[in-house]
Amino acid sequence: MSTETTASVSTHILDTSVGRPAEGVAVSLSARGGGDWKALGGSRTDADGRCKDLPALPEGTTHVRLDFAVEPYFLKTQDQQAEAQQDAPANRDSGANGVFFPEVAITFAVVPGEHYHVPLLLNPFGYSVYRGS
Repeated sequence: MSTETTASVSTHILDTSVGRPAEGVAVSLSARGGGDWKALGGSRTDADGRCKDLPALPEGTTHVRLDFAVEPYFLKTQDQQAEAQQDAPANRDSGANGVFFPEVAITFAVVPGEHYHVPLLLNPFGYSVYRGS
């Protein structure tokens, strides 16, 4: 990958409801360069909540989409979190499976030669993203 002709992307997820990285979340990467979206592949967050092996972006990429499959993560961790937060409302205002946001899709514009680190701050009832460094 040449940094003069392509952009690069990295991400990590912090579960703000427990103050820890979100391990095991599947992340898919897609790119668009004036035409249709092209799925490039994906990764899974490690113990630090990071994806260290996202695919390289093709030359000419102008837009990137990160798709985070958070429902399996929350279903796996719900029991653990319920025990840790016994006084918290159980699955209040959530979806049928107790997961309000089953997936998060983030789309952003890129320019060649730039690195884009996009952290996802996640909890059962909300999320936030920003361009990190």
